[in-house]
Amino acid sequence: MRVLVTGCGGFLGRQIVRQLLRRNDSVVGISRGVYPELVNEGMQHVRGDLTDATFCQNAIRDVDAVFHTAAVAGVWGPWEHFYSINKLATDHVIAACQANHVRHLVYTSSPSVTFDSQHQRNLDESAAYPSHWLCHYPHTKAMAEQAVLAAHVPDELNTVALRPHLIWGDDDPHIIPRILDRARRGRLRIVGDGKNQVDTVHVINAAAAHLDALDSLDRDPSRGGGRAYFIAQDEPVNCWDWIREICEIGGVTPPTRKISYKAAYRIGAVLESVYRVLGRTHEPPMTRFVAAQLAKDHYFDISAAKERLGYHVRISMSEGLDSLRQSLRDGHAKRDQ
Repeated sequence: MRVLVTGCGGFLGRQIVRQLLRRNDSVVGISRGVYPELVNEGMQHVRGDLTDATFCQNAIRDVDAVFHTAAVAGVWGPWEHFYSINKLATDHVIAACQANHVRHLVYTSSPSVTFDSQHQRNLDESAAYPSHWLCHYPHTKAMAEQAVLAAHVPDELNTVALRPHLIWGDDDPHIIPRILDRARRGRLRIVGDGKNQVDTVHVINAAAAHLDALDSLDRDPSRGGGRAYFIAQDEPVNCWDWIREICEIGGVTPPTRKISYKAAYRIGAVLESVYRVLGRTHEPPMTRFVAAQLAKDHYFDISAAKERLGYHVRISMSEGLDSLRQSLRDGHAKRDQ
């Protein structure tokens, strides 16, 4: 196929591009930045802004499928910023796919679109969207997800939304560095009783799930199309044991101090109010959303993705951690040279 990947320079986007190239698909990547290493590997690059409808119409053409991974994540910032990139840009991508007769659209959503600050235990896709939101990211992602699924028209534009949870792996620029930095500075505390179970997903598995979804749509869009799917490692772990292992791999002292969930939630609420009044743009050290994410269970029933998309785990948790350990060692060795 000829496949277009938005957000091609992101952590997940890069892995999707490389997996597509390895199986000899023709790949076009869209991003705001420049990524010559991907071009050298065989990707055609188009630089531009997805919030520009005209750009989308001109860039998303002459392809069989689109992976829409581009988004802005985070728990703090103005509504307009999250809405324009997460929702408005997705509307433009959908419209371009429809106008240019793209056959398949695979959208990268998030499990947080169903998060209402309560435990998520073996949750499946029947879970409803919340009636209130703790931050703009999950709200705008839910709006975009609904738009993508509503655009599903078999044999015209086949769509699917994937909800990978806590993507991590070698060269992770987000979760792993954040954990290590906070632990190193003594700013990471165990929130709650430290017993909460979470799902994660290695970036190799998250990317493979996108290819599985595309292949499923291409074989039989009626089987998996028009639906959202949780994607995970299929191996829930104790959140703080996992964080402790990440810290040990990274050579920093794991957190031992605790704070109750109620206290962390109250502190987050106060800090959000103060930051909002003062007009501060950087993220508070604690928010209600972060407190709930760190204290609650988050693990999912991924049987629908297995049965309808053919998703299966390619790299296990232990294999991923071994690879991360070697990657960090190699990084330290390079810096020491």
